[in-house]
Amino acid sequence: MEMMKAGRMVDIGRMECEEIGVPSLGGVSSDAAPSSRPDAALGMTAVNYDVLVRSEMASICGSDLHMVMMGSGLAHPTPCPHGFPGHEGIGMVVESRTPSLPEGTHVLTFPNPPVGECFNAYQRVGAGYCVPLPACDLPRSHLLMAQQLGTVIYAMRQHPRDVSGETVVVMGQGSAGLFFTHLLKRAGAERVIVSDLSPARLAVAEAYGADECLNASELDNRGVIEAVCDITGGRGADYVIEAVGRSDTFLDSVELVRMDGQLLWFGLPSTDDNIHVRFQEFFRKRLSAASSYGAQDEPGSMSFRQALRLIASGDIDVSPLLSHVFDVSDVGDAFRLAHEPHEAGALKVSISFD
Repeated sequence: MEMMKAGRMVDIGRMECEEIGVPSLGGVSSDAAPSSRPDAALGMTAVNYDVLVRSEMASICGSDLHMVMMGSGLAHPTPCPHGFPGHEGIGMVVESRTPSLPEGTHVLTFPNPPVGECFNAYQRVGAGYCVPLPACDLPRSHLLMAQQLGTVIYAMRQHPRDVSGETVVVMGQGSAGLFFTHLLKRAGAERVIVSDLSPARLAVAEAYGADECLNASELDNRGVIEAVCDITGGRGADYVIEAVGRSDTFLDSVELVRMDGQLLWFGLPSTDDNIHVRFQEFFRKRLSAASSYGAQDEPGSMSFRQALRLIASGDIDVSPLLSHVFDVSDVGDAFRLAHEPHEAGALKVSISFD
């Protein structure tokens, strides 16, 4: 049997590399791959796959860290299936049961995390959860960033807002927050205020169009709130995006927005416990709020396709995000760095399968 390296969450806070056999597709072909949807994944006994992809790279998402390092939102008991919860991947189709994805096609893969195998050297994917890469001269690592960018595009499509002339706050400048910064500034926001704990991320934010960069590590508990209040003359921001997923930033988001303003809670929660909200203030400010989840199941994968076009055309330069790449043999080290990225100046931490 041909063997492969595979990342595995063996316990909360522990990701290890193991050697296992290369999987077969098995089951029955299904372009829609209904059993790999998140609502079916928790109780499923089998998953239908259409293609086997030889992985080239995978990236660690903030939601991966919440599951692996914090045990939040786990879809499986530990030790978890190999490859879980990887859902940002890129590679080449080596076996296919669908004409739309012949063998030899290079693809972006974005399975739902409960059935994701992106941390494996070979991953099985439903046809609806991968799209062919555009022809361009960029490194594969650049095109891999289309998964995270696609989730941001999807959120903005699901909850459109005309930000022309507005003041916007983006809490968190990981890859998702940085993409929000870039796209909102390009959409006409007059002032984009961002916050993060990492000077390295704030430097990229400035290059991506941020007008005010707040280093939360240098401010006290209410420092970001007071800074935004000062910048806006006490009014607050028109639109606030929480792209962190922490209880404290979620709580503070209500204070950052103006009367009749709008919130987008994008960051996946880092805890399974209930998160409190300043509802008295939310209510009296007449705020509206929304969350975004499930970009992988968008019909036609239009947001991921648009993200690939934006990167391939050079409309957005993702090279500043590509800070650290680890071989899959060192997947544990990769997760530890991604979980505590600030001292090393890490932005997007990726896994290579060379």
